[in-house]
This record gives sequence, C-alpha cells and structure tokens, in this order.
Amino acid sequence: ARVDVVQPVLWAVMVSLAEVWRSFGVPVDGVVGHSQGEVAAACVAGGLSLDDGARVVALRSRAVGVLAGRGGMASVPLPVDVVRERIAPWTGRLSVAAVNGPSVTVVSGDADAVTALVDELVGEGVRARSVEVDYASHS
Repeated sequence: ARVDVVQPVLWAVMVSLAEVWRSFGVPVDGVVGHSQGEVAAACVAGGLSLDDGARVVALRSRAVGVLAGRGGMASVPLPVDVVRERIAPWTGRLSVAAVNGPSVTVVSGDADAVTALVDELVGEGVRARSVEVDYASHS
C-alpha cells in the first residue's frame, strides 16, 4: 500500500469519526493518539487546525515514503524489558518503537534484523509477527 495515500486517508477517517460522534451529541471530553493518531487527536481537540493537520500528515507521509524499502517493524507480545534484552544482539539495527501495553512491544529497524528476530521468537513459541510495512517507523 502507498503510505503517501494511506496515511492521509487514515487521518481523515479518524478526524471524520470524531465529527460523526459529535453530530450525534457525543461530546469529546478528551483525546489520545499514537503516531498518526496524535495529529488527528490534536485536530479533534482544537489544538491544530484541519488545514495544518492535513499539511502535517501530507509532509509526514511523504517523509515516510522516502524511507520505504529501508526497514521493517514487528509486534512482539512480550514486556518491553524482555524485548530490550532480546534485541540486544542487533544493537544499532533494531530498537523499541512503541510500547502498546504491558505485554505488547513494537520493534523497528533493518528489515533483515526484524525478520531474524521474528523467526527466532516464533521458533520459541512466541507469537511475534511482522507488521506489513517496509519502513522503520518510530526507530
């Protein structure tokens, strides 16, 4: 999928959904976002105009597009401390990209290193999986 198209569309859907909820009388009392969702949350909260949000998303997706083909990401169902230990053999090639929960950590970095880590973990019965992107976000 083309990140320069997908990311702006996802942002537009996020912002639009908030407006749909508002139109049904559901107030927005607080917002939280991660990654692309941070830009949508800033718009929904009124901290960023829709025009500025669209600009940020377009520029960000263009930058990510330049990085396409240079990396990868994986979701690892292990605590971040364990993941940090597990990626140590790939220091400089892998990093913790996000901590999505107590036992959900995202890793990003060189595509070959991501594949090697996932293969190693799956071989041990860990349900790690590659994220279907060819860039290393949040690294």
